[in-house]
Amino acid sequence: MTKITPDHLARSAFVYVRQSTAMQVTHNLESQRRQYSLADRARQLGWENVEVIDDDLGRSGGGVRRRGFERLLAAICEGRVGAVLSVEASRLARNGRDWHTLLEFCGLVGTIIVDEDGVYDPASPNDRLLLGMKGTMSEMELSVFRQRSIEAMKQKARRGELFLTVAVGYVKSGLDKIEKDPDRRVQEAIALVFRKFNELQTIRQVLVWLRQEKIPLPALTVGDAPDRIIWRAPVYPTVHHILTNPVYAGAYAFGRRTMRVVIENGRKRVVRSMQRDWRCWSVLIQDHHEGYIPWADFERNQNLIADNANGKRFMSRSSIRRGEALLAGLLRCARCGRKLHVRYSDGAARYQCVGAFNQVAAAKCIIFSGNRPDRMVSRLSLIHI
Repeated sequence: MTKITPDHLARSAFVYVRQSTAMQVTHNLESQRRQYSLADRARQLGWENVEVIDDDLGRSGGGVRRRGFERLLAAICEGRVGAVLSVEASRLARNGRDWHTLLEFCGLVGTIIVDEDGVYDPASPNDRLLLGMKGTMSEMELSVFRQRSIEAMKQKARRGELFLTVAVGYVKSGLDKIEKDPDRRVQEAIALVFRKFNELQTIRQVLVWLRQEKIPLPALTVGDAPDRIIWRAPVYPTVHHILTNPVYAGAYAFGRRTMRVVIENGRKRVVRSMQRDWRCWSVLIQDHHEGYIPWADFERNQNLIADNANGKRFMSRSSIRRGEALLAGLLRCARCGRKLHVRYSDGAARYQCVGAFNQVAAAKCIIFSGNRPDRMVSRLSLIHI
């Protein structure tokens, strides 16, 4: 404990609290209690001013942006931090970039690091070596655990037994099988969506019909609600999900989403996208369980949805005429808060809110000509030049 000097005690002690996932935040409460209790330990060691940073609860330490960690680094650079406390030092960061940045800053301004094993001074070569080894081992440990879990998931998925979630309209039967929900009302609601799409040919028209007839659709509850199924008015994503999910065609699919990592502002960002072509999915097992429609109907539906989407893109490209609206992307609807879109007709721009129109097939909130507001903004801009 001789590493703690009066200079350290004159500054604040910062307790950094983090858990990697939202599930840990909800269920692993003992870890939270251990981390928050470090504030009491800091006071026992002599600090009067103790600050707790818990902005990163539910965030991975593997390189994604963490606002709490950035706050901690900023406070260290300002010279306000005498000690950083964490349950285990390597929990402060799980990637080499963040870890060595933290050590470098702490060593420069004389901030010590305290965990349950001891007190470390990053300015000391021996402590710096030990902390560096801890960080390297933690990063390697995380990579091994991730690789093992991913491979185990893939192996189970190849057998058609991996179910992270079960789509509405189905329930788990045992540990590795699913079957139709025994609730006849749920079954009939799902089947109705497919019948109306077969009749109307577009997702939006199905949504409009459901909203006009005031027919609710089932949805899964989140959390520990007593009722597993709730009924609510349909929205576009719900209808789209039902019509594009292969589970309703009796197929098991895994790997429908692709993932790639890009670097933005020195941080990694994971970009996920949906693969529409079922031939590119990692696993596809047809006739896996009882479906609501045959696989042939599912393929036909996907081709029709893709054709409709291509038609929309073609129309949107050709809809732009002469010039662009001055306030495009800057205005928001006063009723719902969504951004206003611009529509061109005979060279004139019109601002309109289409959020509710697209999502719930409701009337457009507002639509008005863009000539007057554009001229007004142009005059004001010229006055202040």
